[in-house]
Amino acid sequence: MNLLYHSLAFYLALVSPNLPAATATPSAASTSLAKPTTTPPPPCTLRSPNTHAFFDLNPLHIADPATSKSKNPRDHSWNATGWDMGYNFTMNFCGGVIEDLGERGGVVGVEKGLWRNVSAFYETGGKVYSIGQQNSAPVLRGRKLVMNYTDGSPCDAEAGKRSHIIEDLPRRAILGDDDDGDDDKDEDKDEKKHFKKPSSNKGHDEDDEDDDEPKKPAKKPASPSTIRRKNTLVSFLCDRDPLAQTLTLSFIGSSPDQCTYLFEARSSAGCGGIETAKQTLSPSGVFGVIVVIAFLVYIVGGCVYSRMVLQQRGWRQLPNYGLWAGMGGFVKVSPQLPDHTKRLPFSLLMRLRTSS
Repeated sequence: MNLLYHSLAFYLALVSPNLPAATATPSAASTSLAKPTTTPPPPCTLRSPNTHAFFDLNPLHIADPATSKSKNPRDHSWNATGWDMGYNFTMNFCGGVIEDLGERGGVVGVEKGLWRNVSAFYETGGKVYSIGQQNSAPVLRGRKLVMNYTDGSPCDAEAGKRSHIIEDLPRRAILGDDDDGDDDKDEDKDEKKHFKKPSSNKGHDEDDEDDDEPKKPAKKPASPSTIRRKNTLVSFLCDRDPLAQTLTLSFIGSSPDQCTYLFEARSSAGCGGIETAKQTLSPSGVFGVIVVIAFLVYIVGGCVYSRMVLQQRGWRQLPNYGLWAGMGGFVKVSPQLPDHTKRLPFSLLMRLRTSS
């Protein structure tokens, strides 16, 4: 009797948490559905707001061989040929590169504590330059999936000046030419002769005039917040070829001051798909839950049937009580019988055990 009550109490305890959800009003249900989900998306994933396609870049991540669980871990990051740049690029996604940058002399212009977060770099002249720190938030620009790496090594300010100087040389040659192509070459020479160069010996008055002029303030060094740093832009293209490589990384170009680098990544990860929710239970766990629920239904249902229909009481309320009692009697340890009874038939031996 007590077993039946305890079984019913356990069954009601399992069912009662679901009752409020079942008896909830439609307005409450609609209110719960209208609330937006505040759960942040997993790192390196993105859902398109228009097509609802799900993008996952985690398959492109190369884990550290020391912590990788695969049998044949990759021992280098993704590489891209720089072609006319004179150096090649190394890159990783959803994490820093697996190369040890400390053994290569460190990263120019980046603090030592941030070396392990470098996701893209190149090496030239025996120095390592970062072109972007780790980023796990891809973005969609129209139909293009883009990953942006920022806060790399400081940009070379002189590179932009040198490029402008080279472009301005032809124009300066034309504007600075004294010969206009006419026959008055001698007059131009005479004007140059009459032109008097300023003497190098400065008098006392000239010194006074120089003292009166306001002095220009010295240029202050740029603060860390105003330093322009190298950055990288990676555009992903969809590749559904099953025989293609996991990733094909190509260098497209860079800005004239070599401060911004553009890459193109062709991979199946650039194709939108369907989000697959991670199972909280393994297949064996799901099977175990089903077995436990079936056993509880068998016990509770059998007890209710035996009590209400068969009018059984006590332990006889259990379903198939005779079967379980016979199995228990077979396993039960009985008192020791005399030695001459050990050779008796099994049926007679069981009778002796039950009678004792």
